[in-house]
Amino acid sequence: MKEKQIMKKYECTVCHWVYDPQVGDPDNGIAPGTPFEQIPEDWICPLCGVSKEDFEVVEE
Repeated sequence: MKEKQIMKKYECTVCHWVYDPQVGDPDNGIAPGTPFEQIPEDWICPLCGVSKEDFEVVEE
């Protein structure tokens, strides 16, 4: 039986918007189920416009 991989959420350190891979960012072309690591490098926070570099893993 294959173990389900847990995808981590990432939070913007500027505005605190959380990227949830289960939801994705469909308004900006990121399909649900897309891990943060697979988002294009030029993607920006949909709320405040900063880059991926300004996101940190949410510790649950």
